[in-house]
Amino acid sequence: MQAADRAYEFAKARILDGRYTGGELLSEGLIADEVGVSRTPVREAFVRLQTEGLLRLYPKRGALVVPVSADEVEHVMDTRLLVERHAIERVIRREIRVTESVKISLEVQDALAAAGDVDQFVEVDREFHRIFVAAAGNPILLALHDSLRDRQTRMGLAAIARDAGRLAEILDEHRQLADAVVRRDLNRAGAVIDRHLDRTLSLLLAPVPDLIHRQEPR
Repeated sequence: MQAADRAYEFAKARILDGRYTGGELLSEGLIADEVGVSRTPVREAFVRLQTEGLLRLYPKRGALVVPVSADEVEHVMDTRLLVERHAIERVIRREIRVTESVKISLEVQDALAAAGDVDQFVEVDREFHRIFVAAAGNPILLALHDSLRDRQTRMGLAAIARDAGRLAEILDEHRQLADAVVRRDLNRAGAVIDRHLDRTLSLLLAPVPDLIHRQEPR
């Protein structure tokens, strides 16, 4: 792996999992020392992360980790609800089989929850929702859903971090959703996905330090 790629993967992972919090100012030197590379590849990594909306560069000062704003939270969750509700409805109406994929995903989620592996649980959580979108068979909607991946990861970790019981709730809601889809119960499936995403939205909009905009460098 090239030095710039290493610096990029290192910084991005820590932004997504919250080790680098919203509003924190990162220096090229800090990342360079952590990764064991020079500042030039770190600078390249920072530019790449800025294009993805995760950093905001301030020449000779460093890079600000862009906080997750309330508007962004609402926009992402609105988009997810529209896409996922449509996908679930299509899967049910067209009797598209997802039983085996959903079953395997729930088993993996169970194991990760039992092990307390929150980072990996959030990734499998995202993949669980993707099962329905992929099965619906619209590649444009799937690409849109996939484009939210980093935001979903960041928000999913934030939601679990602020409610110790949220992980268990997510797993229970996933089981309910899977059961409703397998039984072709469109009304129940719609109600479950609405409640599931609304609960996450409520947690993310609750005032906590990591989601409140901090003073930007001048």
